Amino acid sequence: MKDAAEPRLLLVTGLSGAGKSTVLKVLEDLGWEVVDNLPLALLETLIDAPVKRGEAGRPLAVGIDSRSRGFRPALLVQRIKALREGGGRDIQTLFLDCAGAELERRFSETRRRHPMAEDRPAADGIAREREMMEPLRRWAEHVIDTTNYNSNDLQQEVRQRFGDTGHDEPVLNILSFGFARGLPRNADLVFDMRYLKNPHWDAKLRPGTGLDADVAAYVIADPAYESTVAQIEALLLALLPRYRAEGKSYVTIAFGCTGGRHRSVHVATRVAQTLRAAGHEPTVTHRNLDSAPQDGLEGRPPPASPAAGGNT
Repeated sequence: MKDAAEPRLLLVTGLSGAGKSTVLKVLEDLGWEVVDNLPLALLETLIDAPVKRGEAGRPLAVGIDSRSRGFRPALLVQRIKALREGGGRDIQTLFLDCAGAELERRFSETRRRHPMAEDRPAADGIAREREMMEPLRRWAEHVIDTTNYNSNDLQQEVRQRFGDTGHDEPVLNILSFGFARGLPRNADLVFDMRYLKNPHWDAKLRPGTGLDADVAAYVIADPAYESTVAQIEALLLALLPRYRAEGKSYVTIAFGCTGGRHRSVHVATRVAQTLRAAGHEPTVTHRNLDSAPQDGLEGRPPPASPAAGGNT
């Protein structure tokens, strides 16, 4: 049986400008055989081509998008289903999504024309392509939203999802982030740490991060900290074997606080250590660790309780 992290054939598709070229390059570096912009009429021929000696088991990635000859998403989905049912083939689909405003920015910066809007604003082409591609997005086993990704972020995501981990455990990524700077779009589980006392409002701790001992001590001192974090760890240790049993090849667990620099960073680091002690191998990413502290993002601490009998 083939490893779910390395399907025999991976169709890489999605919105123009969402990062398909980057994904295919990373897969090639990982040892995949890569074909881009294949006419769909040749897809079955490629799949049925005899495997050369020494290439058995080498996975194949095929890049397909709205520029591919004969591209009809609904028909492509039907072909994939027929190939799976008729020959028991291991075929998966990766769809690359991205917010429209970010795609417009990318096309503007690169001075490229959108392939579906040669003589119109890029926004028109993006909207048309999104509507056309919707059947493939619904069908895809893997969806990566690259809105908040730079090239390095996307490369790391692809390596985690499709690299050879050498074992059957899910690839774990523990992520810290700031709610004020947007939710992570690819998280499987999100835990909100904003119930803990915020170090941002201690002038001495504000410049630091959750990796610093004094900030960590401040967070740990919260009366709610130990019992709640321990419960989260127990939940994760119970869930991860179930994810493995279901064949899930990657899990991203996100911890958020307001700014993403203090509470979420500390808790993500602690949980990663707990999972490592239990035999897992998580990677840790602190999305907003280097973001500047800003009162406007952090909000204001709750006012102190008035003295008994005092004015309100």
